[in-house]
Amino acid sequence: MARVDPAVAAARNAVRAVLAPLGPDDLVLVACSGGADSLALAASLAAEARRVGRSVRSRGYAVRAGAVVVDHGLQAGSAQVAARAAEQCRALGLDPVVVRDADRSSGAGGPEAAARDARYAALEAYAAETGAARVLLGHTLDDQAEQVLLGLARGAGARSLAGMPRERGIFHRPFLGLRRAQTEAVCAASGLEYWTDPTNLLPVLDDGAPAAFTPLRSRVRGRVLPVLEDTLGPGVAEALGRTADQLRDDADLLDHLAADLLTEARSASEDGVVSPRRAAAEHDPVLEPSSGVVLDVGVLERAHPALRRRALRLAALAIGCKPSDTTARHVDALDALVVSWSGQGSVHLPGGAQARRACGSLFLRAAPTGISDGGTGVRPSSTTQE
Repeated sequence: MARVDPAVAAARNAVRAVLAPLGPDDLVLVACSGGADSLALAASLAAEARRVGRSVRSRGYAVRAGAVVVDHGLQAGSAQVAARAAEQCRALGLDPVVVRDADRSSGAGGPEAAARDARYAALEAYAAETGAARVLLGHTLDDQAEQVLLGLARGAGARSLAGMPRERGIFHRPFLGLRRAQTEAVCAASGLEYWTDPTNLLPVLDDGAPAAFTPLRSRVRGRVLPVLEDTLGPGVAEALGRTADQLRDDADLLDHLAADLLTEARSASEDGVVSPRRAAAEHDPVLEPSSGVVLDVGVLERAHPALRRRALRLAALAIGCKPSDTTARHVDALDALVVSWSGQGSVHLPGGAQARRACGSLFLRAAPTGISDGGTGVRPSSTTQE
């Protein structure tokens, strides 16, 4: 019996676990850029899709396996790279295989955030069009370690340090336990020629020195992680990955408890005296209960600060504030309306939303259509998240 390359075996085992719950003829798509990670994922999916549930007692069954290649059009030759990635996916036996152009017209934030939003929008649209049960993403343990370090540098809290989830909705990341070197080994063993995104490399000047302006993630990948490995010894990426897994469980529990607190605060507000609020709303549309979220201040005051702050962030998201733009400064300002009330005015939230305290309640109102964050007050951060 031929010996299977260890990297190939690890990659296939990871994909096999994701496919196990699926039924015959379910469609699974892989998001393929032509890079080592996504090509290795495509090859592993092609191999495992034919034998889901196979064991000594069962012959197993097949699921359908396809690929989506998203062309962002940000670099010269991107169409050729996308076409080559699609060609290799078809050669692996994946079907359907499509190339979709990314629509970045509605993306917010910096170029990286806009590209990410456009990529996910394209993947979701094609998955909905085809009725796909899963969309597999090729993020690795190295990507996870970089994400945790970026979250730590931003001071963005436990949720950001939890990194990328292994699954969220239809999206699954089977390779979060694999290193980038393993995906490259899978490509080598499978005879696949992968493309290296130049933005993932550290450009150098003519004198050999690193260029001053490179994407932040590339600098973490090319400089920070190697220094940590050299200083602290091997295993830093694995340790960061374990940290993300542990914090994700903690963050999930706290989010669940915060959601319960938010529900309680909303219910208590609905049961309170309505007439003073209606009278106030006649003079200030921000205080109109039907225009957003109304929370009872007393319920929030009695809660643990960690839960209260999470509940306030959830309330901001409920009125349309983007998660990536809703920072600790916004939450601090909302919290001050609850525990440090001294008659201060409205708090400005991302996207033009506002919050104000009156009549023992906290009123959060979504922005009118077409109004951006304006006026004075708390401003959204320019940082982006994965």
